[in-house]
Amino acid sequence: MITHPEIKSALQNGEVSLGVEFGSTTVKAVLTTEDFQTIASGSYEWDNNFQDGLWTYAISDVLLGLQTAYDHLKQKILAEYNIKINKIKTMGFSAMMHGYLVFDKENRQLVPFRTWRNAITGEASSELTKLFNFNIPQRWSIAHLYQAILNQESHVKNIDFMTTLAGYVHWQLTGEKVIGIGDASGMFPIDEQSKNYNQTMLKQFSSLKSVQQYQWQIESILPKPLQAGQKAGVLTQKGAKILDPTGDLEVGSVVAPPEGDAGTGMVATNSVKKRTGNISVGTSIFSMIVLEKNLAHVYNNIDIVTTPTGLPVAMVHANNSASDLNAWTKLFGEFANKLGENIAVDQLYKILFNAALNEADPDAGGLSGYGYYSGENITAIPEGRPLLVRQPDSKFTLGNLMRLHLFTAFGAIKIGMRILVDENVLTDNIVAQGGVFKTPIVAQKLLAAALNTDVTVMKTAGEGGPWGMAILALFAVNKKRGESLDVFLAKEVFANQDFETRSPDAKDVAGFEDFMKRYIDGLEIELAAVKSLPIKEGNE
Repeated sequence: MITHPEIKSALQNGEVSLGVEFGSTTVKAVLTTEDFQTIASGSYEWDNNFQDGLWTYAISDVLLGLQTAYDHLKQKILAEYNIKINKIKTMGFSAMMHGYLVFDKENRQLVPFRTWRNAITGEASSELTKLFNFNIPQRWSIAHLYQAILNQESHVKNIDFMTTLAGYVHWQLTGEKVIGIGDASGMFPIDEQSKNYNQTMLKQFSSLKSVQQYQWQIESILPKPLQAGQKAGVLTQKGAKILDPTGDLEVGSVVAPPEGDAGTGMVATNSVKKRTGNISVGTSIFSMIVLEKNLAHVYNNIDIVTTPTGLPVAMVHANNSASDLNAWTKLFGEFANKLGENIAVDQLYKILFNAALNEADPDAGGLSGYGYYSGENITAIPEGRPLLVRQPDSKFTLGNLMRLHLFTAFGAIKIGMRILVDENVLTDNIVAQGGVFKTPIVAQKLLAAALNTDVTVMKTAGEGGPWGMAILALFAVNKKRGESLDVFLAKEVFANQDFETRSPDAKDVAGFEDFMKRYIDGLEIELAAVKSLPIKEGNE
């Protein structure tokens, strides 16, 4: 463990790495030493808005979030070490994947950012999947672009550049229109051999009559994919001023290829080589299994993306996971405050989660529900309506209620994971990360039951994506000649990592299967709520 004086020396010499990730609810910045120890972190809370029928974040909030998270980190360093950050050796930026960010030749944003959460590209997704014989989910950037073409949106003719949120931030800070290959794989399919966009599919897309009306070429408006370990530019004068408006930060930091949150999750869980897998639980939930061989069929619920080095990954992504769980927890916190009890958030989660583990029936007492804040791709629900469903004879207790919310957070992804089981996709380990695992044992044990497999949680589970991005940034400057990312992680980053593995309990497995039957049988209730209770314009 590096000492306090050694950290001060590293800060003074700029021998540190910065990772920033733009999550769905938090922008988080993490500063690490060159031996991967977190020195300090900063954050900015934000949320998407539902405007004109679309989920979006304002670009002004993106830059404000970046500056605020970095400033919080900077102030913590100043308070603890009495050092003003002037120099950072390397840095990297990651964000939620997919979505639609397009700009014209004057770098003007053409339409508001359309995030991954928008289930509005069904026609485009279906047509492109058939054209490519390759699953193109609704979230993917190419699906958003093609849907805009099918909708005959006037802005399309003016597109000069299309990127992701991470790619946008990287572009602003370095001037480089590049992207990490993992993030790129959520824009357009990647060829495993060339480590570039699939040339056959690019030609197929360009040959579409509806596409040929435009002067741009698809390959010219996409960012250039780069692999982990490559240098993707340096922090410019403009970029340094954006990141740190005080002017304290020097230019010249090496910047790693910008990655998606799936890629940084793989890094943070040491899951980048074949037969490894991880699952990330947050606003959305997704599992990533690095494939030994291609799947036998094309599945609408299985995305084929890549690791940050370009290896194919089977990704099961559900749009909804812990949002409703967090909303109910917040409600109980408000109730406690009404009673004069000011319970810390971590303690509140501990109380409620332990009730779900120790005071609940295996199947959550017959309760059911859907934590759908948005449309759910896996269950073909077009919009979100969070629901709690119970029958007169359901056992409506606190423990069962909280177990229900943990179960429903894992419900949609279970449907996709069953496909991988049927395909005999093998994994040596599933590593879980996300805020729900900060409370020990509970979510880990119930996830093991949901997936019916061993689940490992590392000590760094709460660090997550921004720490993973800082590691990728260090790999860009510190890797040895010819060293692969998986070797770098295994030998240098995770060599002495603390972790704990939990196996599924037979009673919990059976209880989750009972819950899943209700979950699937009751989807018509969720669909009826969408039809019967339309969202008013301007409301989320």
